[in-house]
Amino acid sequence: MPLYIAYSDPAALRARCEVAGVRIAREHDAGHEPGAIVPAGRWRPATGADIKAVTAPVSPLDSTLVEIVRPLFGEGTALEDLARPMGDPDAVYLGQAQAKPGMITTTDNHENGRLLGLHLDNWDKLTYGDKHTARRRLCLNLGPGTRYIILGAIDAQHVSRAVHRMDYALRYPHTDDFRVYVADGRPLPVFRIRLAPGEGYVAPTEYLLHDGSSEGEDEPSAAAFWLGHWPRGALPSLV
Repeated sequence: MPLYIAYSDPAALRARCEVAGVRIAREHDAGHEPGAIVPAGRWRPATGADIKAVTAPVSPLDSTLVEIVRPLFGEGTALEDLARPMGDPDAVYLGQAQAKPGMITTTDNHENGRLLGLHLDNWDKLTYGDKHTARRRLCLNLGPGTRYIILGAIDAQHVSRAVHRMDYALRYPHTDDFRVYVADGRPLPVFRIRLAPGEGYVAPTEYLLHDGSSEGEDEPSAAAFWLGHWPRGALPSLV
């Protein structure tokens, strides 16, 4: 299943979305490791056709759905407990990450100190057939700056089938599959969604290529993250 975004107001979603293609990073390319996938060219405003393309079907799988949300704090609620009321008692708080201003993507590869670029998470270590059932990630922008979530429009199962035609069913979809897919010249649209401080997303980051970004922003931002199996609508939607 491709990128699906839950919304009730297409104009509100369109106002915070931009679209671009991707390219493969070269050696010493803006701090990214060679082979990393990065946005290519200028971001353009999302059109009505772009929004239609990411419109979820009537009965989508919640585990594959992207939601743009405003997490709510009860009085005295600790940050690590924010996801507790969302419906998954086993949800996990992952901690925080910092982003300097002007970062095209934000995630480091701890093995080499370079930026990883757009990537798949792999917390649940699922095979091709189960990849769409992974936990979704909740992110909250703690500010002080605005930041973005970048999401690929093509899912991990589609890419795995394209790259591993003979034995995709035995594979564990991986960031490297997307790198081969893009390096082979196949198009992969990406959406950039703006998140002001206090705003966030719930997204299948084990299923869709993604990363944070602070490109074009003058202030740093921090983000807090959780993983869980949550139903659609567990948090108020911004769109």
